[in-house]
Amino acid sequence: MVGSALRIVYFGTPAFAVPTLRALLASRHTVVALVSQPDRARGRGQHVTPTPTKAVALEAGVPVLQPLKLREQAFLSSIATFEADLGVVAAYGRILPDALLAIPRLGMINVHGSLLPKYRGAAPVHRAVIAGESMTGITIMRVVTELDAGPMLATAMRPIGPDDTSVEVERDLAEIGARSLNEVVDRLAQGPVVETPQDDRLATFAPKLEKSESPIDWRQPARDIHNRVRGLQPWPMASTTIGDGRILIHRTQLTEDSVRADGGTIVAAHGEALSVAAGDGAVLRLLVIQPEGRRAMTAREFLSGHKLQPGMLLGRL
Repeated sequence: MVGSALRIVYFGTPAFAVPTLRALLASRHTVVALVSQPDRARGRGQHVTPTPTKAVALEAGVPVLQPLKLREQAFLSSIATFEADLGVVAAYGRILPDALLAIPRLGMINVHGSLLPKYRGAAPVHRAVIAGESMTGITIMRVVTELDAGPMLATAMRPIGPDDTSVEVERDLAEIGARSLNEVVDRLAQGPVVETPQDDRLATFAPKLEKSESPIDWRQPARDIHNRVRGLQPWPMASTTIGDGRILIHRTQLTEDSVRADGGTIVAAHGEALSVAAGDGAVLRLLVIQPEGRRAMTAREFLSGHKLQPGMLLGRL
């Protein structure tokens, strides 16, 4: 039994939400409208550009709504006119009010970037990488009033490699989520789907990243610093200072070396080796770094233009 094609209103804003939108557009179901956050100025020139999902929707001829306030009656009425069977949410970026959740006939479901109930909140992928998790995944869940607490309709797993960045993990999860979501929508078109309640006792939270998290505390163990470098991408990026200059750190490598030195002490600075002692005495190699205001470069490129010596200290702003 195939079931009826569904009319879907899609809520999503950033690049993470694009694969799911494209998958729905290519399916037998109909995306009747996209709701995205307002366009914002980006880059050095502060040019206003369409959100990633808006660009895709406009290309497909899908109406786009970008409300400033979700509780305004004019917006709620406009959503109702689309007569959507189902709402799909993927990284929209705002809490949906009850009045909005009640409009689609089959309610709303969400593509969330973690294995719930772990990492509820705005930055599940980044927080999982920072915590050193070896496994994450996607959960398709029903949207309820409480943040990311609705019953689960499907899950899919994705290992996190020891050197994977949050950018790489999130990119893969976006594709996995698109496939999982499409399967759930097809099942919903046939009739009710089993929904598994979350165990709230196991819930952990993933608050949004803050710029204040960028500076590295070299007193921490090398593995914790390595995980922070991987998880704070593409923003705010892990950072440190050399002298009075700030650098962003894109890639690091754990080593088996150890030294007796204070955390943040440079222990090697030659050729391709820019190595720093962490708080536990383990040595961390800086592979790709970016002086503020310049492009990212390898350690060799950086050292060719900067005279660093063992014993120098990296600091915090």
